[in-house]
Parts: sequence; structure tokens; C-alpha cells
Amino acid sequence: MTHSCAASCVDRCAGPAQICDSRRPGMDERPQPRRNLLFVPGSRPDRFPKALSHGPDMVTVDLEDAVIPAHKDRARDLTMTLFDGTPETPGDGIERVVRINPLRTPFGLKDLLALVEHPSPPAAVMLPKVESADEVRIVDALLQSATRPIGLHVIIESNAGLDQSLAIAGACGAMRSLLFGGVDMAAELGAAMDFTSMLYARSRVVHAAASFGLDAIDVPWLDLEDSEGLREECRRAQALGFTGKATIHPKQLAVVNAVFTPDAERIAWARRVIEAFERAPGGLVVLDGKLIETPVVRSASRTLAIARATGVA
Repeated sequence: MTHSCAASCVDRCAGPAQICDSRRPGMDERPQPRRNLLFVPGSRPDRFPKALSHGPDMVTVDLEDAVIPAHKDRARDLTMTLFDGTPETPGDGIERVVRINPLRTPFGLKDLLALVEHPSPPAAVMLPKVESADEVRIVDALLQSATRPIGLHVIIESNAGLDQSLAIAGACGAMRSLLFGGVDMAAELGAAMDFTSMLYARSRVVHAAASFGLDAIDVPWLDLEDSEGLREECRRAQALGFTGKATIHPKQLAVVNAVFTPDAERIAWARRVIEAFERAPGGLVVLDGKLIETPVVRSASRTLAIARATGVA
């Protein structure tokens, strides 16, 4: 990966939480936008090209929740054929992901082996129900033998996973995002699925992701007929620090993108921050009478990079 000139200035900061690490998506000159994530069932390969045609940032073929046990082996075979001959970086800019079954199950182990052995595997693997950093490291070690680099997206959806979320986020350099698995989390906590009830759990996921420069993706909104409810939850998630939201239908993409795409005001502010930072001697930045510290500069740099990548700047 290469750094943008603005992001490279962050190298001047000190401390392990502020190190400008080349694995960080937020520091990449041309980052992969992850405003949205569209799930498609692995048992329905016909929906994969349709999902791609809607132009989401990410398409995830689901071998876990969307497939009943009796169909999992066939769904795996069907899913692998979707990636036959695909280039490492498709020209459409869509990140192709496969959500495998939990690593602690035979289905998950078979899924992982199929990906490792495929001649042209997808760009990334999504790991559900992760409860420790060791799980991530094991998967990462196995993926090292794949024919090309494979990134990791991890779902935090249990009490154990939430407790270890910070360690999980920093487990390896292949990590790209943390997803908040609100449905399973609410069930385990015995809590309601509303935003307020799950605020603490969401905040822990955002904190862990931000600590390692990862994207944080919120749980899908399940009511396909309530677009205003979706919009409001997107706004709350974005305000909390999430960088995107998962979706279960293409018609949700426009609402999600409207919230998570940087608007003109935010882009203008980010440009002012970066310009002030570039002009400042010794890295001390004061803008409108306020001290601008390194995390703010990092956020501004990422805002501009995502705006360029999505064509709004």
C-alpha cells in the first residue's frame, strides 16, 4: 500500500496507538470504501451478479446464516465457482467477500480449506462468531498459503468476542474491518435490538476498530419497508463512529450511502484541517482557535480519501 501525502504526515506522531501503519485502510491513498455491505446467500449464486450490478462497496456471499446445514456443502461448491478466474483487483472496485461458517465447526473448516485451495480466491473472508485473537491468527496463518493475499473481516457478536474485541482487532495485518453482529449479541445479552439497548456493545466495537485503523460496519436494518428507520439508525451509527452499515437488499444501498458518504461540508472541513496541518511548523496545528491533534488529522485524511474513491471530491 502507498500513503497519501497528507496521511504520511501522521508519521510524525508518537505512541503505539498513533503509529502510521501501512496496513491501515484509513491511511491508504486509494482506500476501499466500505460504506455498505450487501449480503447474498451462498445457495443462490444467481444473485451474486445481480448484487454486483447495483454497485455496492462490498458484496458478501454468505455460507453461514443464509444456508441451512443440509445445503452447506453444495452452497460452498456453488460459491467457489463464482470466483473462478476473477482478477485480484476487479475493475469495478467492489470488494468480494465470503462469510464462512464459524471456525469451531466442521463446516467452517471445510469453507476455509476450499478458499485456501482455490486458484483465484475472493479478496477477503468474513469470520463469524470470533471470540479470540488466536482464532484470527490461525485463519491468517492458513490463508498465507493461498494464491494471493486475502483480507479478513471479523464479526463481533458474542459476550466473549466483545470482551476480546480490542485484541481481535489487532490480531494480524490482514484485518480490514470489524462488524457488529447485533442480532446474536442481543440474544446472548437478553437485550432488545434497539439502538439504545445496544449502545455499549456498539461503542466497544467502534473503539476496537478505531484503535487499529479498521472500518467499523454496523448490523443490517432488517425491516425492508422502513427506510426512515434505516436512515435514522445509519445517522446514529455514523455519529457513533461506524464507517458503514451492512444491508440485506439492494434497495437499502441508497439510504446507507447517503449517510456514510462525506458531504460537502465535511469535505470542506477535512481540506481545511489538512491544509492547516501541512502549513504548520513542527506538526502543531491550530484551526479556528482550536488545537487539532493527530487523530483529527487522520480522520480528515480518511474523509478526503473516501470522498475521492467514491467520486464526490
